[in-house]
Amino acid sequence: APPPPAPPPAGGLLIEKTQEIGGQRVSSLAKLTRFDYRLDMKRTDLSRLPCSIARTSNLLGDWWTPLVLREAFSGVRRFDEFAKRLGIGRNVLTQRLQRLTNVGILTRVQYQTCPDRHEYRLTDMGRDLFGVLAAMIRWGDDWLVGPEGAPIELVDSETRQVIRPLVVDEHTGEALDPRRIAARPGPGFPERSTAPAGRDPNE
Repeated sequence: APPPPAPPPAGGLLIEKTQEIGGQRVSSLAKLTRFDYRLDMKRTDLSRLPCSIARTSNLLGDWWTPLVLREAFSGVRRFDEFAKRLGIGRNVLTQRLQRLTNVGILTRVQYQTCPDRHEYRLTDMGRDLFGVLAAMIRWGDDWLVGPEGAPIELVDSETRQVIRPLVVDEHTGEALDPRRIAARPGPGFPERSTAPAGRDPNE
């Protein structure tokens, strides 16, 4: 009979490995270290896919980037304040800020010399992402909060009234209803690619 699985190692992420020994398949538990996990979770570049969801996810598709942007919209500009408010590792924060700067969502501005110090400010491209975060807030408030209510409220800076974000059609002003929306290739869709499947509004 094959030997029983090895006891779980302390710490790390457990994965099951199977190998053949003497003609028998033997399973064991192994520890996936942080370094191995990083290698296993290499980012796939989605920037060239003919889909705006894919291209946007390529920039925002990890759990820290939206939170960095949340703080930027709250007025945070300096590295140490980002790190303090997020509780994020400095190396991870450096990578996220550099990526957001490289693509034009943030701009790096010097505010001190001797020594040189810089802060990160939202660009027009970056400010346009507020609607994306606002939609996430609305969805989270609708589906992920308990009876105690929303943890954070958006309010009008002048009237102090609570704001409830809603995604609407630019032309009609009506709220978007996926049951009435279909997708079709746009003018920028490559001819040889497969068109995204759309929902028949009559279904």
